[in-house]
Amino acid sequence: MSEFTNVTVVREANVYFNGGVTSRTVIFPDGTKKTLGIMLPGEYTFNTGAAELMEILSGELDLKRPGSDLWDRIGGGESFDVPANSSFTMKVLAVTDYCCSFLA
Repeated sequence: MSEFTNVTVVREANVYFNGGVTSRTVIFPDGTKKTLGIMLPGEYTFNTGAAELMEILSGELDLKRPGSDLWDRIGGGESFDVPANSSFTMKVLAVTDYCCSFLA
């Protein structure tokens, strides 16, 4: 899906890691949320409360999944799941455009 219709966009940006990661929150009529964002090259560790689906729209990163010491290469057109109440680390190799869906 390349666009969302009938949604609310929160005007204020979510800014993390001194501007290395920024996003905007999109709220759907049923109350579900997504964020659309950009990550600049760098290494970032995120902590999650809710389970997430991370869709990488463009760019490239190395991902260390929760509970793993291995790194997986993820590129544009790929996605990965993150369990609730966990943390994951990404080494962003190129400017990366993403969509994060928060799962119930």
